[in-house]
Amino acid sequence: MRILKVMLGVYLAVSVLSGSVFAQELKGSIQIKGSDTMVNLGQALAEEFNKKHPQVNVAVTGGGSGTGIAALIAGTTDIAECSRTMKEKEIKKAKENGIEPYEIKVALDGLAVVVHPSNPVSKLTVDELAGIFTGKITNWRQLGGNNLTIVILSREVNSGTHVYFKEHVLRKSNEKGTEEFTPMALLMPSSQAIAEEISQNPNAIGYYGMGYISPKQKVISVARDKNSPYILPSLENVKNNSYPISRPLLMYTQSQPQGLVKAFIDFCLSAEGQEIVKKADFVPVQ
Repeated sequence: MRILKVMLGVYLAVSVLSGSVFAQELKGSIQIKGSDTMVNLGQALAEEFNKKHPQVNVAVTGGGSGTGIAALIAGTTDIAECSRTMKEKEIKKAKENGIEPYEIKVALDGLAVVVHPSNPVSKLTVDELAGIFTGKITNWRQLGGNNLTIVILSREVNSGTHVYFKEHVLRKSNEKGTEEFTPMALLMPSSQAIAEEISQNPNAIGYYGMGYISPKQKVISVARDKNSPYILPSLENVKNNSYPISRPLLMYTQSQPQGLVKAFIDFCLSAEGQEIVKKADFVPVQ
């Protein structure tokens, strides 16, 4: 009997080390909602996590950072994916509902500014971008391009990407700034919708997370001002903060992560999870 117990103990020890017992213990479901910028990344992370833990179902949906935060406040999602930080009034409302939002930085991103490949304009300053998106600059000729009216594409107001671009480009990080997108801007439901419109509209300009960059759009080099270098969004340039329009990508949980949620967050921040971040064209934080 003693030998049997010893053998069983050895078997369990080996199983724990291999992860098989741990995998069997993880059961249940995780709801993730929020940022369209992060939805593909979230799905990729969920898919690999599910391979390790097949008895855990991770459901990932987009809708924008605001949608994810609203769901977190309402207690209807375990994790909110956000391309912006929660606002004080959102945190206050969550606490009133008994939720203590816990912020985790899982990746970094550079917002790419894109135009049609045929557009001769290849570089812009933050001031010029602000001029375009507030409606002060209306023709590509004003920027050395063709005599064409600029068509402005923006994410919708519920998008964290929209909020970040407004606060850091239009208002240049001035908390008292009041600049807004021009009413002429076309509000698009997703980053993919912007990418598709840019690829077929020679007049258009838009922005989205680096993960959506493709040869069908031309990426603009951006400078902080006329005296600064023009920088393209890339892993290195975002990580060293030389690209002017960079931001963290966040996950918020209802409290400090525990159980299944903690296991998933730990995976996201692991070497394997951060490699998935890199493959999705975002910048690892680890």
